[in-house]
Amino acid sequence: MNDALVNFVRRLEKLNVILNERQLDQFQKFYEILVEQNQYMNLTAITEYEDVLLKHYVDCLAVNIVPVFQKLVSEHHVKIIDVGSGAGFPGIPIKIVFPEVHIDLLDSLNKRINFLNTVIMQTDLDKIRTFHGRAEDYANKQEFRQQYTLCVSRAVANLSTLSEYCLPFIKTDGYFIALKSGDILEEVNTAKNAISILGGQIEDVLPYTLPDSDIERNFVIIKKVKNTLKGYPRKAGLPSKEPLK
Repeated sequence: MNDALVNFVRRLEKLNVILNERQLDQFQKFYEILVEQNQYMNLTAITEYEDVLLKHYVDCLAVNIVPVFQKLVSEHHVKIIDVGSGAGFPGIPIKIVFPEVHIDLLDSLNKRINFLNTVIMQTDLDKIRTFHGRAEDYANKQEFRQQYTLCVSRAVANLSTLSEYCLPFIKTDGYFIALKSGDILEEVNTAKNAISILGGQIEDVLPYTLPDSDIERNFVIIKKVKNTLKGYPRKAGLPSKEPLK
């Protein structure tokens, strides 16, 4: 095992994530496909091996420090949606580490969906589906609306917009965990009313530093306390152009 992999395993152990050989192989295969396909499409600006291990894989799996996440993934029937999955973050790392959970990956760009399907096939993952489309459209479909116990997203959007994308997917008493970087207190305060309108309530904001690094991140943990009103999310484009206040 090379030094980068040793550091990767050690960092994950600090997050109470222990990998077996199959999972290590899956992460390696994921990396190989990511770097190969990144030559033809804009999947990520992070391509160096050690950087991908830390800034993508460890970054996504740090969600395991969130107590409600630990509780939910221990219930194997939990249904998760990753909104704005992009190159598969955080959905695919979560799926590799917790193979029994059901995960759906949603992204608006078809070529990214094709990439995700390649990763799923070549890493031999099951109980995982991909969907091509906008969150605003899928969240208004009966088979998706308020059908998930947990939504995760590392998408680049302000919290008000992201909450309008994500909260309609979640059942009452389910959770939305947003993976955010930077100083987010003002963003969180600005989004509180929007989150309330959408049926959510901020339960916690959990700052953390990635193990053995100086990279700071935050988890915004939002509980779904009531059904999202009909009419939300608004039509495609509006949540980002005119965030709820």
